[in-house]
Amino acid sequence: MKICIIGIGYVGLVTATCFADLGNSVWCVDNDQDKVDLLNRGQIPIYEPGLDELVNKNYFAKRLKFTMNLNLAVKSSDIIFICVGTPSLKKSRSPDLQFVFEVATEISKYIKKFKIIVNKSTVPVTTGDKIEQLISKKIKKELFEVVSNPEFLREGDAIRDFRFPDRIVLGTNNKKVLKKMVSLYDPLIKKGAKLFTTNRRGAELIKYSSNAFLATKVSFINELANLCENSDIDVEDVALGMGLDQRIGARFLRVGPAYGGSCFPKDTKAITVMGDQFRTNLSIVKSVIKSNEKRKKLLTKKIEKILSNKVKNKKIAFLGVTFKANTDDMRESSSLTMIPTLSKKGAIINYYEPTGEKNEFSRLNNVTFCDNISTACLKVDLIIIHTEWNEFKAIDFKKISKNKKLKIYDMRNLYSPHKMNKQGLSYYSIGR
Repeated sequence: MKICIIGIGYVGLVTATCFADLGNSVWCVDNDQDKVDLLNRGQIPIYEPGLDELVNKNYFAKRLKFTMNLNLAVKSSDIIFICVGTPSLKKSRSPDLQFVFEVATEISKYIKKFKIIVNKSTVPVTTGDKIEQLISKKIKKELFEVVSNPEFLREGDAIRDFRFPDRIVLGTNNKKVLKKMVSLYDPLIKKGAKLFTTNRRGAELIKYSSNAFLATKVSFINELANLCENSDIDVEDVALGMGLDQRIGARFLRVGPAYGGSCFPKDTKAITVMGDQFRTNLSIVKSVIKSNEKRKKLLTKKIEKILSNKVKNKKIAFLGVTFKANTDDMRESSSLTMIPTLSKKGAIINYYEPTGEKNEFSRLNNVTFCDNISTACLKVDLIIIHTEWNEFKAIDFKKISKNKKLKIYDMRNLYSPHKMNKQGLSYYSIGR
């Protein structure tokens, strides 16, 4: 099929590349000339394992094309995907839909024959209706149909999530358009992907509801971890015992820092705004947001407590600063609260991050990026495992640190307390 993807960000680039890999002809459009030039040179602007090889494979096979020419891409395609960002507004919990509506307006200028316009951006309920109204001002309704097709791609696992999705959600009441969209996803459906169809508003809400529920699971187990620490219980046992119940499931019952990234923080806020607009108090989600914010401060206080509340001039190593492993995404990462707070209190901080140095810390006093684990941890007083990268799972702590009084705070529970204590290491973890 002939496809146009508008917005070559995380979702757009992964979606475009994977559709091309299924044999489709895909035009990728973005208004960022530098990004388009970069991709045409075979360089990838985002970090996602395996994506660079897949992009180059399909680019050289001429199934994947990058351009700023929206007119050409729209005219050359039957299905147009909107994949632009919807970040939270700075002074509001609401998502910023400016780019979605700008794209819809621009698309309408170039439609001369029937097109399926698919919204893959995460948007509030009724956004599809508004897109339809905007385009209808320029062209006849018979020339287009707006479909909601939310994405469920996890950073670090996006290619696998596209190829083997838990479900494909399509929101439309148009049977002919639905048949076309099912045909597009047919290679994935034949491999076992579950197809779920609903109306457009239903599809829009499914995305937000899914993320809000997963965020709730994360916050729930993190709060239970606090209880476990105060009651001599291992939270890992509690999570495993809960997860064996098929009604609950084990996924996302993993303790750690506050949730972060591009989805959970903004989507939980956005769904509460939707609730308010429709006169519905989503009190559980509002509580989750508050709990998550408190967790950043709670774990920072725990760091101070481990250091006997004597932070000044203490040398601390952070291993990983992104919100999770296998991504370079710093959005809403707990490290953005922890490191500045500790720096202001006089701590001397090294950090090692597999995806490289981060601008967010460049202006902080006494904060230094190190390009390997050993350099970051040499002679420090405290090592904090903040992100669960694989290379942090088999560290010889006695070898990398010369400090006999070294303390380790494992925020991801990567190590066994029994084994660490047996080695004579001063080890702290979450909920154990």
